[in-house]
Amino acid sequence: MDIRDIVEKVTKEVMARMGENDCENKSGADIAHTIEHSLLNPDMTKEQIIKGCKEAKAGRMANVCVSPYYVPIAADYLRGSGIKVCTVAGFPHGASSTAAKVAEVKEAIKNGAEEIDVAMNILAIKSGEHKDALEDLSEVVDIARGRAAVKAIYEHGLYTDEEKVTALNIAKASGADYIKISNALTAGKATVEDVKFVRGIVGDDIGIKIDGGISDAAKVRALMAAGAQRFGCSKSVEIVNG
Repeated sequence: MDIRDIVEKVTKEVMARMGENDCENKSGADIAHTIEHSLLNPDMTKEQIIKGCKEAKAGRMANVCVSPYYVPIAADYLRGSGIKVCTVAGFPHGASSTAAKVAEVKEAIKNGAEEIDVAMNILAIKSGEHKDALEDLSEVVDIARGRAAVKAIYEHGLYTDEEKVTALNIAKASGADYIKISNALTAGKATVEDVKFVRGIVGDDIGIKIDGGISDAAKVRALMAAGAQRFGCSKSVEIVNG
């Protein structure tokens, strides 16, 4: 075999391996444990929730995120699987009373939820009532402590730059386990820069969840590299399977 044949053979092998790597990168099987299978659409049926639970089990995802009404059903179908049930409280505006949020959290935990995404009191923050916002979230965190992880929902698109810093410091001070960068009320998409901004304010001792606008494994990996750990996705199956 002369040098030209050797070069041609090596080139073909390198190109083939590059192609294999590209295929691997399109699959999200290796990051499935960071994916939260979002089943929160207002028209979700019981059959769709059961189907979503089966998908989460098959893909070995972190959890299924369902409305409070569906927590008992999801808990039944996921019992013993290692896949957690996540639900929401005060969602989406965070404007319900602290007592109402506490009641939601207590019932959700009783019904089998192990993770709860709690809407921060946007109105209090926008009005400069920072003490009220902190007490609201802190009380919920205290009720859940040791029984369910709490993710403080940070609707970053609604805040000024100053309010963003305030909201993030409130979330951190409350003792929440995660800050959830959310776009439920603005239809925006969290970027790598958003994650870096949040991480720069809250430090490394609190998790970051991204919710909204994630449709492929490459986006998950980019956000993960920026400092996020969890990703709420409605296209979970497509992301995991590639």
